[in-house]
Amino acid sequence: MLRSLSVRVVIALLAGLALGAAAAAFGGATAKHGIELVEAVGALWLNALRMTVVPLIFAVMVTGIAGVADAAATGRLAARSLIWIVALMCFGAVFALGFAQVFYAIWPVTGAAAAALRAGATAAPDVAKAAPTFVGFVSGLAPENALKAASENAILPLVVFAAFFGFATTRLPEARRQAINDFFDAIGQIMITIVRWVLAAAPIGVFALALGVGLRAGVGAAGVIAHYVTAIVLGNVGITLVAYLMALIWRLDFPRFVRAVAPVQVTAFATQSSLACLPAMIERCRDDLGVPDRVSGLVLPLAVSVMRITGPVANFGVALFLVQVYGLHPSAMTYLGATLVAVATSMASVGLPGQVSFFASIAPICLSLGLPVDLLPILIAVEVIPDIFRTVGNVTGDMALTAILAKDEPAAA
Repeated sequence: MLRSLSVRVVIALLAGLALGAAAAAFGGATAKHGIELVEAVGALWLNALRMTVVPLIFAVMVTGIAGVADAAATGRLAARSLIWIVALMCFGAVFALGFAQVFYAIWPVTGAAAAALRAGATAAPDVAKAAPTFVGFVSGLAPENALKAASENAILPLVVFAAFFGFATTRLPEARRQAINDFFDAIGQIMITIVRWVLAAAPIGVFALALGVGLRAGVGAAGVIAHYVTAIVLGNVGITLVAYLMALIWRLDFPRFVRAVAPVQVTAFATQSSLACLPAMIERCRDDLGVPDRVSGLVLPLAVSVMRITGPVANFGVALFLVQVYGLHPSAMTYLGATLVAVATSMASVGLPGQVSFFASIAPICLSLGLPVDLLPILIAVEVIPDIFRTVGNVTGDMALTAILAKDEPAAA
């Protein structure tokens, strides 16, 4: 059991919080000073994660968009699938925003709880930025200097530039296009390797950061982390129910659909991997839902490789939780920009390892909202719980989409 990195990270989180709280309650000045020195290790680990965000996002955006453009060229069914996927991802981001408004109105993050978690951050957010106007938002979508946007963490303009760059590569001759794709794929793989190295030290980094959280926040931090887990899990459950609602609205055989998806959900719960569930999804779609092989063979791999219906919900949900923690009030234009970033990064990071995609998908959303990313390593430590519900929602959405698209396809190729 201790061989699991997720288990070791959770243990490190709990141990750090407990020891930090004990030092605050019973330790003297020497113990507190020692913990502050250990925190430097946590800050180093956090910065090692931060340094990969911009190159990783740009690389996966370029290769991901080029791949989607290639998929769109494979035919009518692929094009319909991509339209559905983009629409569902946009809906997911809007759903996350609406769900957060309702959830935190019912169960707000209290000032004491927010302060408890916020106290453990190594940096404070820059909240002095003026809210963008609509004119400023539109004019700022394209960066006047892409390198400057990257250095200033202006994520939305960088995402827009990466999107144009990715689509432009599809207009190159085959040899040159492949060379560009290979180059950025290599950049992405290098960044993933670096992140994996950094994550291998996650128990040490999380322990060091959690010591500081426990020192300054005490046991109060545990309650707000449980609040966070509940919010993300319920958001994932909500979007999963939307997938069932899709089956009802498009008049699928609902009992049949429920029976078909149930064993795949069990596999998703156990593996926490949509890719690992792909064979089971293809089998259940064919045998239980009567989906032709040519439909399931195209739509399901495309959905697994491009779409995670829970991605915008969970990723945006993390950032919206931090909005509550820091007591910010982003403008409508800021939320619109963050929504676009949530959709783009969720689609671009599909296929990345879970803990890699957590930081690569959520950090850009936080930055677009003016939030720091200092608390993300603490939240990564408990990601194993929401990730179960992410995967269950993803496979449910994938199978619902496949069955709906199969309804309008002719019986024979």
